[in-house]
Amino acid sequence: MDLATLLQSVPLLATLVKSVLPAAVGAGLGAGQWLAALPPCRNLTFETAAYLVCEADPRQFSIELFWKNKNGDLYRSLHNLRTAEQAAGRTMLFGMNAGMYHPNLAPVGLYVEQGQQITSAKTGAGSGNFSMQPNGIFYLGDGKAGVRATKDFLKRSPRVDYATQSGPMLVIDGKLHPKFQAGSPSRKIRDGVGVRADGVAVFAISNDVVTFHEFARLFRDELGCPNALFLDGSISSLYAPAIGRNDDFWNLGPMIGVFRRGR
Repeated sequence: MDLATLLQSVPLLATLVKSVLPAAVGAGLGAGQWLAALPPCRNLTFETAAYLVCEADPRQFSIELFWKNKNGDLYRSLHNLRTAEQAAGRTMLFGMNAGMYHPNLAPVGLYVEQGQQITSAKTGAGSGNFSMQPNGIFYLGDGKAGVRATKDFLKRSPRVDYATQSGPMLVIDGKLHPKFQAGSPSRKIRDGVGVRADGVAVFAISNDVVTFHEFARLFRDELGCPNALFLDGSISSLYAPAIGRNDDFWNLGPMIGVFRRGR
């Protein structure tokens, strides 16, 4: 965790030390282990809504996508993913759902894991948020993170280690999605990902119901992301046990896991 993130997290850390650490130690998790598992996350209020924001520089953190384990079994939940990675000697700092999926939990649209394309990009028309054009792709490759509109990504496809398609785009080259309306009555819990100009990946989940317009403005105006992508609404989940965040929904499809490099 860099100094800026640490300073921003001081109020959150103070609360956590008082409430979470005793329980963690009582459960057999030492203070050192707890500190090592702290995610780069902070509480934030933008306008009238509260959010949890986690920022991960790909040069310092490994950001990976997961869907099935090495035996081909679905992880299904962030708790299962964390447990599996813990058994492999890795500490997952936080996890989040990685976009939309079919009833059988298969990814909707492009999905790439460890350099292997599992499903292809979806460019046709359709219903629902995913097909609200432009939709987009969050990707990682060569130690860098990016968010691009799908058609732009496919025109100039980079080599990627991980990629997930979702929709709609929240922010496109500094502009809000053209179909978002400031006075929309659709208010939901939402989560998404953006990438700042300095290459830091920014994950955010709302603690209050918000509109698309409000959520997009968070990424553009508060978090400084010229491009950002909506991941999902009703199943929005973030799992970071070290800070007491346990949105452990079952039957998730693709998931994002974040780890410190070298751990």
